Amino acid sequence: MLRKRFHLFVTAFAILAALGVFGGNKAHAADRMTVTVTGKGSDVILIPGLASSGAVWDATVKQLAASHRVHVVQVAGFAGAPVGGNAEGPVVDPLVEAVDGYIKANHLKAPAVIGHSMGGFTGLLLARRHPEDVGRLMIVDSLPFFAVLFSPGATAEAIKPQAAMMRDGIIAMAPDAFAAQQAATAPRFVKSPDGQKLVLDWSKTSSQPVVARAMYDLLTTDARGELAAIKTPVTLVYALDETLGFPAEMVDKTYADAYAALPGVTLKRIDDTRHFIMLDQPQAFAAAVESFLK
Repeated sequence: MLRKRFHLFVTAFAILAALGVFGGNKAHAADRMTVTVTGKGSDVILIPGLASSGAVWDATVKQLAASHRVHVVQVAGFAGAPVGGNAEGPVVDPLVEAVDGYIKANHLKAPAVIGHSMGGFTGLLLARRHPEDVGRLMIVDSLPFFAVLFSPGATAEAIKPQAAMMRDGIIAMAPDAFAAQQAATAPRFVKSPDGQKLVLDWSKTSSQPVVARAMYDLLTTDARGELAAIKTPVTLVYALDETLGFPAEMVDKTYADAYAALPGVTLKRIDDTRHFIMLDQPQAFAAAVESFLK
């Protein structure tokens, strides 16, 4: 049992180490993120995860650019991007508002939003707080409350001391130690060697304080109580790799239970992949995106 809980902790850390969330009222989009636009057609916004580059969506951009106008978000402070408005304070809430500001400033009409991990959580908060912004939402391997990976009975308030300790530990970590930690965990969330190299490069060039504060925001934000109020059509795509020690039935139940209160959510599992589904199973992920946008 202890070994099983240790593996769960490692997997949880790996997921958190790849998340992307936004936050804060009246945030300026340029302070929190930059956006690259490609193609013409109906609008699709792609949001990467924690410590990730917008380049994680390169194959999706190629897939969609002929028929869609694709907006790829790069979060300030991640993957070598300037820290900007994420230099201090919360990361999650200001980023949600930054995405909202971008949609409104550019007069986008209910675009489709696809977010990976922290980016999926960002999209979930966006759909709840600004339902007019999101025509449909695809969440890729994310949860409405990440702390349950550590303890099923966790609450946002109870997890704060542990989350603060993790945040402060990452901020204080020497760069070499941080890089070594990322190298050790990369194989937990992407299988392919090329994918591991990409993810490691992105995390090593991310700002440790921004990553740490974003992780804290994720651990202490519980969106489960807001799910029932979300009317946006939502598709959840999640990963399964049974070699990590978690059977399909357990993984299916984890995601089904997490999103049980979300009206009409569509769940789709992709097998033989870890957290970065678009890197491990690009063809299956492309097919899921195509189906989502029909």
